[in-house]
Amino acid sequence: MELLNQISEYLQQGDDEKVFELTGIAIKEGISPKEILDDGLLAGIGIIGKQFKNHEIFLPDVLLAAKAMQAGLNQIKPLLERDKIPGMGKIVLGTVKGDVHDIGKNLVGIMLKGAGYDVIDLGKDVASEQFVETAIIEKANVVGLSALLTTTMPVMKEIISMLKEKDPEGNIKTIIGGAPVTKNIADEYGADAYAFDAANAIDQIKLLI
Repeated sequence: MELLNQISEYLQQGDDEKVFELTGIAIKEGISPKEILDDGLLAGIGIIGKQFKNHEIFLPDVLLAAKAMQAGLNQIKPLLERDKIPGMGKIVLGTVKGDVHDIGKNLVGIMLKGAGYDVIDLGKDVASEQFVETAIIEKANVVGLSALLTTTMPVMKEIISMLKEKDPEGNIKTIIGGAPVTKNIADEYGADAYAFDAANAIDQIKLLI
């Protein structure tokens, strides 16, 4: 549908006002919120994700597109909830205790929100118990752990172990990342996934959910 294509195109251009306007028109025209989400907003942000991964666009373009995505999403979210259409998933994010580096974690959060996920960002220097308690209470799908220091990396292992105790069925998945983190470390710590950058984190979380 032409209107949904326009929403996708303006989202790719980072034009939040136009996306807001066209989403409102689509709702008034009786297009289902699921169609607006899938064929308009997610279609556009999917293209942005691929372009960013291929280094065809840069971080400012992603941030503008994510803002445009939110402009549309905020309008259809109540309708999706009314129709009991499940969201993309709920993610708890944070930088582990003792570590105050959060640029990479913040970027992952922005991109996840832009892609339609419900993100609970706990911030930096977060206590291990807070990750686990929040994930259980919020019924999160995934917990994302970030560390930039080799000295704080072992805290991720501690959180993963605590989570497995509280969630023995493994309903809540874990993903870890940060400059010193590797796939081998993720395997050693028992994480469900490892992300080497923000774009890859989105791909991995999509696979986990």
